[in-house]
Amino acid sequence: MAQLFRMHPSSPPQRLVAQAVQILRGGGVIIYPTDSCYALGWRIGDKAAQARIRLLRGVDPKHEFTLVCRDLSEIALYARVDNAAYRLIKSLTPGPYTFILKATHEVPRRLQAPRRKTIGLRVPDNPVALAILTALGEPILSSTLWLPGEDRPLTDPEAMKKRLGNQVDLIIDGGNCGHEPTTVLDLVDGTPLVVRRGKGDVSAFQQ
Repeated sequence: MAQLFRMHPSSPPQRLVAQAVQILRGGGVIIYPTDSCYALGWRIGDKAAQARIRLLRGVDPKHEFTLVCRDLSEIALYARVDNAAYRLIKSLTPGPYTFILKATHEVPRRLQAPRRKTIGLRVPDNPVALAILTALGEPILSSTLWLPGEDRPLTDPEAMKKRLGNQVDLIIDGGNCGHEPTTVLDLVDGTPLVVRRGKGDVSAFQQ
């Protein structure tokens, strides 16, 4: 049965953050708060955890996941970022945006979009998520907590435990996150393309 940690939304206890990191390093799957909705998280190299997520989410092998980073420097390590993209990303992070960029060799091929060799990345504006990322010292793979047959992501940690307590290892209650996913911007060709409208404002990218 999954553990349930209750963390203050703006000042998460370091003791609990350290335990969450230990669970991730041990191959665990966690549910954690972000600045858009709750998400599933696991380590980038953990194939077994990723297989669990695909089963839980009911997605096919081609489904792409997001690499959640702690800052801009990590984004630049895992994606090719030119000057224009860097300025745009800097102006929007941390925040509820996911950026599609060409992946670097640091990203395993199995995580890249097969044809375009891209990866989705983001830096969340959430103290709990950032504390975990900082303590872990590396990005985590992530997927919105949106289950098959549901019309929106799960928002209640107690309900998460009842439904997913045997399928994940840790649920972090970090307060209300809402149910609107991130806005997705494709920056591969230089001009920002809105792939999905979500919580992040897109008015600057509309014609």
